[in-house]
Amino acid sequence: MTQSPAIPLPPPAERRRLRESQSLTQAQVAQRVGVSRETVRAWETGRTTPRGRRAHTYASLLAAAPTRTAATTASTTATAAVAAVPLTPAQAFDALYAFCAPALVRQTYLLTGRRELARESVERAFQLAWHRWPEVAVDPDPAGWVRATAYECALSPWHRFRARHRHPEAPPADASDRALLSVLLKLPPPYRRTLLLHDGVGLGLAETAAETEASTRAAANRLLHARETVATRLPDLQDPVRLASRLAGLATHARLRAARASTVRAGSERRARNWTQAAIAFTVALIGATAFTLHTAPTRYEPPVAPGATVRGVPPQAAPGPLSRTELKLRKKLLQSTTPTGPERVLPEPR
Repeated sequence: MTQSPAIPLPPPAERRRLRESQSLTQAQVAQRVGVSRETVRAWETGRTTPRGRRAHTYASLLAAAPTRTAATTASTTATAAVAAVPLTPAQAFDALYAFCAPALVRQTYLLTGRRELARESVERAFQLAWHRWPEVAVDPDPAGWVRATAYECALSPWHRFRARHRHPEAPPADASDRALLSVLLKLPPPYRRTLLLHDGVGLGLAETAAETEASTRAAANRLLHARETVATRLPDLQDPVRLASRLAGLATHARLRAARASTVRAGSERRARNWTQAAIAFTVALIGATAFTLHTAPTRYEPPVAPGATVRGVPPQAAPGPLSRTELKLRKKLLQSTTPTGPERVLPEPR
């Protein structure tokens, strides 16, 4: 009697990336495979490994990812072999981008309700990741690093001052999707982000709290408040499992596409080059201004001019104007009593 071969599965970290690339939550995967959500979480963290029929179902579900790169192949059997091959930084970045970008754009759309802002935020996040790739490559969770950066870019309050974001975008065509998106956008950004990470992405409460930089208790309170708000306005979404399914469906129906990985890398390099040139130009201008100041500055000390002082005893000068009667009499008297003391004036004789 021959023993059935073991089902080849991706590494635990790749299992989570494959699930996120299809915009599936842990609850949805658990429902399709027929296990609990805690079991799927244990599979993705490497604590346990599926076996038998569940392993077949789980492997086929992961193999249905819409995008494949150099890091994975169409066959799950070669996943471990490909992962063992050393990749160049560009190949590793392209693999991370292919796994995370499509689902991350849809998730960011649920945060903002704007398609262009979602694509722009994800592209900016990956540009920062490529610029700081030595740091991101050794991060325990590169996908979480990029996701947190994209969420921060999307929720930045400075977007309200941009002309293109002063007017709302067209809502989804479906009425139920419009209602759900409207409720999400009315939630405070921290509550909206917590609900999306926990029920939409499928993170645990501790992971959600760590990514939102909050305590576990604060994250739990935000999650409960967000669920109560959604259930009050949409009573058919009181079940968290149904809410998670609707969030995944809303993100999938948006049909958002991300740019190519090579375009993102080129944009990151161009942006870094522009900042470097601007820094060099500013440094040159600062050096020129300093040299000009040193050249035109005085070389010896010149004491400052003393402030003016009031001279007392001098009568103020009279303003010009007609002479009074007394002044006219005095003037006439002075002219009559004046006697010449110098030589007589010599006048030319007429011819």
